[in-house]
Order: sequence, then structure tokens, then C-alpha cells
Amino acid sequence: MTGGVTLSNKGKDRIPIFEKLIRGEINNETAAKMSGLSIRQCKRIKKEYKILGIMALVHKNQGKESNNSIPKDTIELAIKLIKEKYHDFGPTFALEKLQEKHEINFSVETLRKAMIANHLWKGKTRRKAHIHQPRTRREAEGELIQLDGSEHLWFESRGSMCTLIAYIDDATSKIVHAEFFQSESTWAYFNSFKKLLKLIGKPVALYSDKHGVFRINNTKNGSANSTDSHGLTQFGRVLNALNIKLINANSPQAKGRIERSFGTLQDRLVKELRLANIDNMEQANTFLPGFIEKHNQKFAVQPSSDVSAYRPILDCEDLEQIFTIQDKRILSKNLTCQFKNNLYLIHTKQSAYLLRKATVLVTENQENMVTIYYKGNQLQYTILKSFYDTQPLSRKEVNSKVDEALAVIRKHPSPPNSHPYKQRSYKLMLMKKQLA
Repeated sequence: MTGGVTLSNKGKDRIPIFEKLIRGEINNETAAKMSGLSIRQCKRIKKEYKILGIMALVHKNQGKESNNSIPKDTIELAIKLIKEKYHDFGPTFALEKLQEKHEINFSVETLRKAMIANHLWKGKTRRKAHIHQPRTRREAEGELIQLDGSEHLWFESRGSMCTLIAYIDDATSKIVHAEFFQSESTWAYFNSFKKLLKLIGKPVALYSDKHGVFRINNTKNGSANSTDSHGLTQFGRVLNALNIKLINANSPQAKGRIERSFGTLQDRLVKELRLANIDNMEQANTFLPGFIEKHNQKFAVQPSSDVSAYRPILDCEDLEQIFTIQDKRILSKNLTCQFKNNLYLIHTKQSAYLLRKATVLVTENQENMVTIYYKGNQLQYTILKSFYDTQPLSRKEVNSKVDEALAVIRKHPSPPNSHPYKQRSYKLMLMKKQLA
């Protein structure tokens, strides 16, 4: 270092070369090869070296501000805006907002250094890498959709905790649908998945965790969520009816794409909702489509194949009927069955004997409207007893009501005497009268 000017290692290596050049031990051509300079540069530096000494080897721009440097006023303005509006944003996301809303543009690294210097960001230490066997993306859109729900304080202190249910295409990492719900329930997945089907069609397969909505985890005692002997949940039955395969992941790392996406959403979406001053699910669900479009433009990748694997919904697939809670019941001798604390009596114009011990399908929609089917035909019914009543009926009262209803059902008008069924007995009665 000389006079506050630092000589680089290259400059230090060139000192003995130019000493030899000045003493005449080597010529300009040899000095140029040894120092990695041109002959013309060597001649210029040789003249300066005789006058300035080793200072001739110092770069002339050393100590000067770069012509491409960012003005200090711009950096100070960026830091001021970050303190006022984006105090908990990371450098990348903060720079996006500065470019989008304030037309301030420079590199992320410049902003990161400025934020660290002003104690607005702390450099992250690199974590020890956990090696997981990589899984190749599916080739086409619609081959595999990863879905999951994330319960989080999406509105921070402005609103209550809720759940974001999201569907991500494995081939592109594109969010194909997302929606806020109060909790991660069967009806939440029913409503969100039905909207996805109407928007883009049926995917080939879904990839989920082992949540109780997707899989019966208590196989010993059974589950209230099962629908048949095969152990399908209500959501599994829907996928089976639509010919969509369900794959259950054995670990969070197996469905890492949606897990990482939720990490990004819990950072970016929370802050976007704050900037938009949104504090409830209704406003957030209205806001989501625009956010998802921008998010996909930034993070989605191109699939390997241009062919889409999504399939259209068939005419025979009635989504409103498929997306219901369904269970099977066996009718009693009195044509009654129980479903969700209610006792239902079936009405039929046919003989009651035909429906005894018959297996019927009971469905319930989100408005708690119950429909009963037998071999695809809808049956009429009367609710005899609700187990939610404050004063439930006794067994005798229930049997009495059943008998009354059955009497109405079985009551047929008496056939006239001219009916073929009565003709023989009618003739015998006339003959007896004549003989008497």
C-alpha cells in the first residue's frame, strides 16, 4: 500500500518484470509475455515507471466511483420505502415491489447488501443439505396433481386463522386452483375439487398425504368416513366414480413441490394480502385468481410434453350428485332406515314386500338435503323420528307411527264384485241365496 493506494497481486508480480525491463535485461516483447500485457502497454508503463515507480502499476480507476454505480440517493430512498412498507420482506420480494410500485430498479445483491447494512435483513447460513432421491416431473400437464391444505394466519392479526387448499400440477409447478376455507374438511375438498374439474377437466391422478379425508387410517375399528367394504372415504369414492387415481405420499418430502409452494405462499401471499388490506376469506378468494396468475408467470416451468392429459367431464357424470355424502342402508321389514340420527320411512306404490331388506343409497348434499335411491330410482320418504328432538318418541310411539303410515301405504280400494278376482265367490254367494 502506498499513499492509501493498494497494489493488486498482479501489480506486485509485475514489479520485478519492469525492474528487469528498465535495466535492459529483457526486451519489451519478453516483458509483455511475462506480464500478460501488450507490447504497447509495456512501453507506456515503462515510461511511467521511470518517473512514478511502482505507482505506475496501480490501476487508474482505483479509488474512483464506477460509472455504473447506483446513486446513493436511490439506495437511501429504497431503504426508506422498505422501512415504511416492506419491513419484513426479503430482498427478492422487496425488489419486485420497488420495481412494480415505485419504479426503482437495481440488482437484488445490491439491495441485499444495503438491507444487511441497515439491519433490515440477516444473511442466512447455509443449512446442511439433506439428500433425497429426486423424482422426475411428469411429462404432461394433468398427469399428476398434488393437493394439500395449509392452516396458517394468512391475515396475520387482522383476521382469524383459516386453511388454504391448493392444487399444483406436477409437470409445471403451476397452481391450477386455490381457495380459502375455514378448515381442511371433506366438504372443503369437495367444493374446491369440483371447481377445478369445471375449470380444466379431470386429471389422471391426485397426489395427497394421508389425511383422514383421503385415507381411512383407523382400519381396525373402521371409520365414519368410509362408504363401503373396500374402505373408501367419501373423497376416495368421488375419485373412483370419476376414474381418477389417488396416490398417498408416505412423507412430506415425497410431495415436496406443494410443500415448497406453501412455504413461498406463506411468505408472499401473506404480504400481498396485507398490502391489499384484506382480512377475510371472501375478499381473499376474490383476490386469489389475480395473484395466482402472477405467481404462475414467475414460478411455473414448461412441461416436457405439449399434450394435455386433462380429460373432459362425461355427460353421464353428474357432479352435483357425485359430490354428496353417500352411504348404503338396508331397509327393515317396516321399510325404515336410519341415517344421521333420523329414522326414515319409505313410501312405495308397489307391494311393501318387494323392498324389505333391500339395499338403498342415501345421499346428503351440503344443505343437509337427504335423497334415497333404490336401483337408481328416487324414493319418497317420511321422517318419523329425529334423535335431536328434545323429547324423543318411545318405542311404542314409533311403532304406532310406523303402523299408521304402513296402513296408509297398504290401503287399497276394495275391488268391485264384477272384478275377476271376486267373480267365483260372488257366484257362489248368489247360489247360496237362491238355495236358501
